[in-house]
Parts: sequence; C-alpha cells; structure tokens
Amino acid sequence: MDTPLPATDLNRLRWRCRRGLLENDLIIERFFRHHEAGLTRRQADGLQALMDLADNDLLDLLLRRREPEGELARPEVIDVLRLLRRRDPVSDPSV
Repeated sequence: MDTPLPATDLNRLRWRCRRGLLENDLIIERFFRHHEAGLTRRQADGLQALMDLADNDLLDLLLRRREPEGELARPEVIDVLRLLRRRDPVSDPSV
C-alpha cells in the first residue's frame, strides 16, 4: 500500500484536490510542491478522504481548529494531514 503513485493517478488526484476556497487551494498546492514526487498510494487514499469533506470542514482541519474524528481518524488521513499542516521553513521564517 506504500507504493509510489503512478503519474496518471497523481494527475487525477491533483485535479480532485481543486477546492472552492483559496486558502485550501494554497495549502494543497504547497503540499504537492513539496511531496508529489514521493507520494504513496496510502497517502493518496488519505488525501482522497480529506477531499470528500466540505471546504470549511477541510479548512478547520488544516488550520488545527479541530482534529479528525470517527471514520476520518485513520492513520493514512492523519499522516497526510500532518504533511498538509507543515509549513515551508524557507518561505516562512516564523517556523
């Protein structure tokens, strides 16, 4: 399940991750910029689960206003959420 994601699946996932809120798009784009080369199928499954959320619910998770609960509190979701929440130390000196 930790196999690398093929390029066609990666392209589909990027398209699926397009959101209605600019804030979500910016965070997701940063995630892809830093992690797409090593993205695994397991992480893609976690990201897909997050993309099933409404924009405001996703933003609450990304901004740490709440934590995943119930069905969403799976290891692959928590792993990818940790990567999504990580700031870029090069462009953000406050980290």
